[in-house]
Amino acid sequence: MKYAVVIEEGSTSFGASVPDLPGCFAVGNTRQEVERLIQEAIVEHIALLRARGESVPEPRSSATEVEVGSPRAGRG
Repeated sequence: MKYAVVIEEGSTSFGASVPDLPGCFAVGNTRQEVERLIQEAIVEHIALLRARGESVPEPRSSATEVEVGSPRAGRG
């Protein structure tokens, strides 16, 4: 399964969360580290859900990038 992951860069670290798995998140010092950690967190999160007899949510979210112009774009 492939889950969408949101990665945010903070002032001193990177954070990652998984919209389809509430409570599944990771923090790392670098983007590479947080990508590795969120992958591990997803595996552990799914294992915990299964151990509790809970259903594992199917991946439903997706992500895309939208390019926008300058803040003045579209103003007369």
